[in-house]
Amino acid sequence: MFSIAVQQQQYKTYILSDEGAGSQLEVVPERGGIITRWRIQGQEIFYLDTERFTHPELSVRGGNPILFPICGNLPDNTYTHNGQQYTLKQHGFARELPWKVTEQETGDKASLTVVLDSNEQTKAVYPFDFQLAFSYELQGNTLEVHQQYKNLSSTPMPFSAGFHPYFLCGDKTQLELEIPSKQYQDNQTKEIHSFDGNFDFSRDEIDFAFGQLTSQSATAIDNSRKLKLTLDYDDFSTYLVFWTVKGKEFYCLEPWSATRNSLNTGDNLTVLAPGASHTASIRLMANFF
Repeated sequence: MFSIAVQQQQYKTYILSDEGAGSQLEVVPERGGIITRWRIQGQEIFYLDTERFTHPELSVRGGNPILFPICGNLPDNTYTHNGQQYTLKQHGFARELPWKVTEQETGDKASLTVVLDSNEQTKAVYPFDFQLAFSYELQGNTLEVHQQYKNLSSTPMPFSAGFHPYFLCGDKTQLELEIPSKQYQDNQTKEIHSFDGNFDFSRDEIDFAFGQLTSQSATAIDNSRKLKLTLDYDDFSTYLVFWTVKGKEFYCLEPWSATRNSLNTGDNLTVLAPGASHTASIRLMANFF
């Protein structure tokens, strides 16, 4: 049996449930359309800094933030379009703005669709009319996110997009990662290194971008929690970013459609013709063993 309940917490929170599987998903549309919580049989899958979440002026650290219309940051937070310079903060604005709920479904799954429309605030930093529609689908131990990006402008619309999921992990030395790439770029040094499947978790911060992906699936096995996470994505995602901070109980494995600064460089940038739309999907599966 599937259900969707609404609770008024600090924000209106939609709780998607699969009672048969004992899985739950919590979505907060007005705080960036974000999934804040995913539980299976009482076990938390996502990390969430709950104290930080109570402060709307701070970015959310936890759950599954949405990245649009850029992934990562821009040099001096600026880009140029048609000779005009704009300011855009790291990861864009979609994760900070209120989204609205447009559809709910509780037939063979629990599904919630949230929508973000362009407005004067977005056009001041990103001069395009657009609509984003994301459907969150919960079924068993699987979470799917189906995305539609629509250009409502009269000119071509360039963008990149992705997700920033925070996975709960108390002992990162017990992680086994399978990322389908032979090399990564260290964002701190900008150096390229070969990848042998291991990370040095004694570092204060790890921020690695993996390109030239050889498959559309990555896995993370947390031996301390006996949890295997599988991330599947389509060809819209061309990069995976692994990020973590020493002393924090999370790691992030982020599917990005393009690398940092693509709005300036054009690398792997998606450009939608006027009136065109693009669809993409990711799937997360959590299996305890």
